[in-house]
Amino acid sequence: MNEPLERLVEQFRRLPGVGVKTARRLAYFILEEPQADVDAFVRAITEAKAQVRHCSICHNLSTQDPCEVCRDGKRDGTTILVVETPADVQALERCRGYRGLYHVLHGVLSPLDGVGPEQLQIRSLLERLRDNTVQEIILATDPDAEGEATALYLANLLRPIGLKVTRIARGLPAGGDIGFVDDVTLAGAITHRQEMGGN
Repeated sequence: MNEPLERLVEQFRRLPGVGVKTARRLAYFILEEPQADVDAFVRAITEAKAQVRHCSICHNLSTQDPCEVCRDGKRDGTTILVVETPADVQALERCRGYRGLYHVLHGVLSPLDGVGPEQLQIRSLLERLRDNTVQEIILATDPDAEGEATALYLANLLRPIGLKVTRIARGLPAGGDIGFVDDVTLAGAITHRQEMGGN
């Protein structure tokens, strides 16, 4: 057995969405690449890990703290769009249909996986609302079971504060992932968002 190769395969298998066959294909690809290309790849990972951090305000990934969006005085500070991951922020920024602020939860409620409200960036979201600047929270979690449950939980938590709580429109496919939706659909989903009603 080729232990170094198997260790490399196992590391690739840790990546989301990568199965055994893909991990093995990636491992063989890396081993066939010129050493200079492999060194550049490793250096890019090391530098990104060392230089990119979470914004202390919105929890997006950035090389600066606060991040570029939180520091931008031209953004609409009365609106916060809540997403699951930093990849969702990048997708929403690409569509250029939103000019407010963001808040990244870093996951969704998933009791079966041991993820409750304490494991998400919910407390820091509530702290951002203390100065009464924010008037609307837009919930943009994925339209799957966990994303819907998280949106409902947040709506029930935020509505009593007196905020307008909206949910991005249903232009997104059920079970889809915001990070992979085309720009036109994503921009339309933000434009046609709807206020979430109570029970």
